[in-house]
Amino acid sequence: MIKVGEHVTLDFLGVKQHYSPSFYNKVIYKIAKKAKVEILNVSEHKFQPQGYTLVALIAESHMSFHTFPEKEIVSFDFFTCAKISPTVALDILKKEIKHRRVVVRNFNRSNVSLYDDIYSTPGQKKYYVVNDVLENFVSKVGQHIEILKLEEFGNALFIDSELQVAEKDEKKYSGQFVNSAFSLSHKNSNAAIIGGGDGGVARECLAKGFDLIDWYELDPEVVKACYKHLPKICSKVKESNSIKCYWGDAFESIKSIKDSIYDKIFVDLNDDQYCIDLAAKNMNGLKRILKPGGVITAQVGSRDKKPKQIDNWLKVLSKNFGNSKLDEVFIPSFDCRWNFASSIMNS
Repeated sequence: MIKVGEHVTLDFLGVKQHYSPSFYNKVIYKIAKKAKVEILNVSEHKFQPQGYTLVALIAESHMSFHTFPEKEIVSFDFFTCAKISPTVALDILKKEIKHRRVVVRNFNRSNVSLYDDIYSTPGQKKYYVVNDVLENFVSKVGQHIEILKLEEFGNALFIDSELQVAEKDEKKYSGQFVNSAFSLSHKNSNAAIIGGGDGGVARECLAKGFDLIDWYELDPEVVKACYKHLPKICSKVKESNSIKCYWGDAFESIKSIKDSIYDKIFVDLNDDQYCIDLAAKNMNGLKRILKPGGVITAQVGSRDKKPKQIDNWLKVLSKNFGNSKLDEVFIPSFDCRWNFASSIMNS
């Protein structure tokens, strides 16, 4: 981590007393003395009919007060690269300002950032700690591609702000995906992968000894970014002669494939209702290219987070194959259990 300083913000709530500008001037020097920082200049302004702002330029950065009497709030922030933490201001201000409650936010100013988990809720925020951004672009097919170096999980692929895979635990995802299919049948002549741009499922299929793997991927730029930044996941895929890539719309591409050719079909699309509907619309095409006794397996998302979505996937598979089986595995980087649904084509 490249750190340039610490920043603390303090919001004092329920402040009924109105303090004078001289009070804030006195307090700012008291904080500076405690923090051992040098005040270079103080600028202030009193608003009418109410409100006051003071900004202190210090050799080590800045301090400021902003008052909102109509809301009974006094806000203070302190950013410094000095040796003493700016949190020393808290003890002083708690004694000086009469208040009901104080909201404290303290963070490092550095190259480390926080990335929102899209499954956060208004009452429970979760973030990924990001040490570096390796790729950030919109591909030609319109997907927002990001490769982020996460503090806990290593290099990770995000598409449209949603985590797809992370180096540290990707094998849990791809391994369970492929094993879910093999729990119904061990045949491993030919496989088709719909999606799966990170290459993890393709790598697991190689490990299972498939003779031929047809990989249908919409976005070659996703694959290129993963080859570059996620070699632990897909280096073997890049080097393999057993894999044939079909770029573009997978369901258009499979129209030219012979009947009953695949032992396994892995559907690794986004876990949303649009993709469920897309798969349902094209299920006859998938059934046509699947061998009797072949298995189709789809990643269907998390029952923990979207239980209705799981049920919708199972309905689609049961309607088309007369059977379905659900497996799950806990993925630490997803912070939840993830589900895979499989059906077998009756002979």
